[in-house]
Amino acid sequence: MTITARKLLAIALLGASLAGCGSDPATAPRKDKSAPSAPAPAAAPGTVSAPTMAPGPGGITPVFDRAPKNPRGEKVVALTFDADMTADQGPRAAGGEHFDNPALIADLKRMKVPATLFMTGRWAKEYPAEARAIGTDPNFEIGNHSYSHYAFKADCYGLPVVPKDRTRADVEKATAQFKKAGVQNAVPYFRFPGGCYDDEVLRTLTPLKMTAVQWDVVSGDAFAKDANAVAEQVLAGVQPGSVVVMHCTRSAAPVTDAALQRIVPELRKRGYRFVKVSDLIRSAAQH
Repeated sequence: MTITARKLLAIALLGASLAGCGSDPATAPRKDKSAPSAPAPAAAPGTVSAPTMAPGPGGITPVFDRAPKNPRGEKVVALTFDADMTADQGPRAAGGEHFDNPALIADLKRMKVPATLFMTGRWAKEYPAEARAIGTDPNFEIGNHSYSHYAFKADCYGLPVVPKDRTRADVEKATAQFKKAGVQNAVPYFRFPGGCYDDEVLRTLTPLKMTAVQWDVVSGDAFAKDANAVAEQVLAGVQPGSVVVMHCTRSAAPVTDAALQRIVPELRKRGYRFVKVSDLIRSAAQH
């Protein structure tokens, strides 16, 4: 199966299950390539100071998907992991399904790989001790992935859709859940469930002063059974400044940790350094 075919298969499975979100946007993402980065605003309660991008056209929420190549040719890449759980998956968790992946987090720490996790509020509610442990570890930063993991735009891979008048409240509910769990290193970044958005929802979220974070490398780890195939897809796609989307949910992405055992050493062999999304945005502002 070609890389493109694997991407499409992962996207289809991901949307159908309502358990993951590492898919390409339903519509071509609006990219604010010309928008310069802005200094970090004063941190809101429960967040840490982190650089954000300047607002997009008309002042709407800016979108970041990768850093431009810097003049020094530095090879940096950000691995991001979505901690997904939808609002209605409590019974599945109670029945023994694991939406967390503590072994993956432990391996990231062991391999000294900093990372950005995009966490749903429902995940933080289900696993408050893990959310707190990740959210107080300096290796990691926590971005907002909504509370319910419902889509913010119609026709998003079968995901239920948050009512338009509830989108801001859904994001704010996730932030409140992080604070309740004791997350200290939350950053003002937001990732849309399914990667689906439009200008209307970007305008709706503008008052939150967040940067929407997409990606340029799809790992294909959603429901994958072949760790080597996931590793190959990542290694084939990474370029300096890339943002890779992966998952830290055992039930939805069971081979991600195994794939990392190949991805991390190989990228380091190629001269790459692992950074957080905040580091990429900060670097983009300097060049």
